[in-house]
Amino acid sequence: MKVPLSWLKEYVPVHMPAAELSESLTMLGLEVDSADDRHAWMNTVLVGRIENVVPHPDADRLRLCDVAAGERRVRVVCGAPNAAPGLLAPLALPGTEFPDGRILEESVLRGQTSEGMLCSAIELGMDEDGNGLLALAPDLVPGTPLPAALNLFDPVIEIELTPNRPDCLGMIGIAREVAALQGETLRLPAVSLPKEKGAIGDRTSVRIDAPGHCRRFTARMLMGVTVGPSPAWMKDRLRSIGIRPVNNIVDVTNYVMMETGQPLHAFDYDRLAEGRITVRLAEEGEKFTTLDGRERILDGQMLMICDGKQPVSVGGVMGGLNSEIKNDTTNVLIEVACFEPASIRKTARKLGLGTDASHRFERGVDPANTLNVLDRAAGLMAELSGGELVGGHIDVHPRPARPCIISVTASQINNRLGLQLDRDAMSGLLISVDFTVVPEGEEGMRVTVPSFRVDVSRWQDLSEEVARLHGMDRIRATFPPMRGGGRPPGPMISLRRMIQDLLTGFGCTEVISYSFIERESTDRLRFREDDERRRQLTILNPISGDMAVMRTDLLSGLLHTVARNIARGTRTLTLYETGKIFLSNGQDALPDEKERLAAVWTGSRRAAHWENADIPCDFYDIKGLLEALFAGLRVRDTAFSALADDRCSWSRPGRTALVTVSGQEVGMVGEVRNEVLADHGVKQAVFAFSLNLDRLLPLLPGEIAASPVPRFPAVNRDITIIVDRDTPAADMLDHIRAAKTDLVKDVFVFDVYEGENVPEGRKNLSFRVVYRSDTATLEDGQITALHTRISHDLLSAFDGAFPG
Repeated sequence: MKVPLSWLKEYVPVHMPAAELSESLTMLGLEVDSADDRHAWMNTVLVGRIENVVPHPDADRLRLCDVAAGERRVRVVCGAPNAAPGLLAPLALPGTEFPDGRILEESVLRGQTSEGMLCSAIELGMDEDGNGLLALAPDLVPGTPLPAALNLFDPVIEIELTPNRPDCLGMIGIAREVAALQGETLRLPAVSLPKEKGAIGDRTSVRIDAPGHCRRFTARMLMGVTVGPSPAWMKDRLRSIGIRPVNNIVDVTNYVMMETGQPLHAFDYDRLAEGRITVRLAEEGEKFTTLDGRERILDGQMLMICDGKQPVSVGGVMGGLNSEIKNDTTNVLIEVACFEPASIRKTARKLGLGTDASHRFERGVDPANTLNVLDRAAGLMAELSGGELVGGHIDVHPRPARPCIISVTASQINNRLGLQLDRDAMSGLLISVDFTVVPEGEEGMRVTVPSFRVDVSRWQDLSEEVARLHGMDRIRATFPPMRGGGRPPGPMISLRRMIQDLLTGFGCTEVISYSFIERESTDRLRFREDDERRRQLTILNPISGDMAVMRTDLLSGLLHTVARNIARGTRTLTLYETGKIFLSNGQDALPDEKERLAAVWTGSRRAAHWENADIPCDFYDIKGLLEALFAGLRVRDTAFSALADDRCSWSRPGRTALVTVSGQEVGMVGEVRNEVLADHGVKQAVFAFSLNLDRLLPLLPGEIAASPVPRFPAVNRDITIIVDRDTPAADMLDHIRAAKTDLVKDVFVFDVYEGENVPEGRKNLSFRVVYRSDTATLEDGQITALHTRISHDLLSAFDGAFPG
């Protein structure tokens, strides 16, 4: 938002320099990006007096002018018809940088050196008309910089407004803030309407067929206008903020919009079929040509302003060529409306058409101010065009808004901000920016929010207003008035933190991916048709086609991450992610949100090092990682069993295990199918596990009773047995643990072998059994007898044989 200081002073006295005002506005919450004099570039443009003019020897239309600028004498090649001895005109010296980026250099034109340039009003950006040099007053002193000679000092403050402050997208909004800052009174522009003639209801009507998209529509009419140039003061103000003047009618709409922050539009009334207005949604595929000359393809959610036969404007975005103001326009219909922000935002994005009007409507305009803006525009148009104002106005307001009223106490605000202001001080601050405050009780306030402040709806918003108006820099640092400690995290949050600490400690890398994913993810993971993970929730306004649905599994995101890292040269990865998946219950209902953990391992078993052999990771590595995680979580009674082939979605049958805790399924672990890897762009083996944390959480142990350190030594004995290749090692471990003795403290597999000296279809499994007594040192004979019994029981139970 560009704010020329000269324009701002129309509404509020300014008692401080531009730099100080900029700093104060920033502290007020309106961040100033720059504060530059818009005429500063003219400091190398001097008042020059033409001393002599002679024809150019090699060009009929050019002349050589000797120009005096103080003590400086230069020769300039000039083609202006009004260049004559004695004329004072602007002289731009070499090095002058014009607003369009051109830098003037000494040049040679048809063999003659030009040491500068005599300028017209067009070249200085001071007018769009005129063919000759800008004739300066004869009493000016040659050699004086043009800004000083013409008193052109006018700083322009550029403010980077946040989207929550649409009220400051007009000069009056900024002036209101400056008035509060300085303790001054805001001066609103006087609205002067000429004598009215006739009745607008006899000439036009307005109907709103899309009340959900248009909150209010007001209109006035002017008859017998004369379209022509705007006065110099209006054109200069529009140029100062980067708007090109067009004509007196269009310029008034732009001027009033920049003054009030409310967009408006002017139609050529005689080009409106049947002289009436209908506000409706476009038809799907309907075509419309906007003021920029481009044909637009519309959809059924775009709001259109139509006459009796066809659209004449894209509501809130841009008008149409078929109703634009032209030089022969004599009758004008002025529109001031209030549109739904979301509707305008979507339309502007779809059409790729961002305008000053759509920028303001997207953020929200004040529906209560439309009539004031309408009268302001009608009065200015009548003044500048000579038209007659048709009596009355049209006001269609299908959804009047109720005022926002907030009750708050001074203590609430003071406690939040660490201040000690009384109610009267707070009331004064709020009243200074047009809030209405009524005292309630001893320290309470009933505050009515002005309709233009769409960002204020809670008492916390009022505390922010008090803070910024009081001065953020005046608030001392204090401890917040809150109880120490705080609430402990919930059980699921605690579990996730424990998992993150453990897996990161094991050397894994955490991944945090988007919850949005491509629709094809369920097909790529080979989920069955009846799998609940096919219940995808579609996003209404996705960022891209690859983020069209909410994820129903974490693995797809991890595999995409693996593919990206491998493509960049990182081939060994151990990644994990904890987070929610989302299962749709229909587009009109909230989804089921479930907590999941997934991890992947690919590449080598160990990090590359000269001491380490490059051994590829396998199923037992990812299974061991999961077992280490369970040990860290103190989860007991875990088991791994073969998963039925028809349940292996993303994993390879025969290389997948079902994970259970206390007999309940909590996840799966296995090798990822080659076709799943190919669909994700991965060209090397990947092993993964997936856990349902919602099921795991209630299975975690509670408090664990401490036990003394064992007093007596343990004895390790091994069992090696040949069994059928399909025999699960987990079943054999369970069989050993079930031996009727309390001397077996631990048992685990330490070797698996298939190959030479082992029959085809069989495998060699080696178990280590840990024996220990809690009351005495075990005798060798006692251990041998027990170990022999367990070994033979295992042999008979699983049709096994001892090697050799």
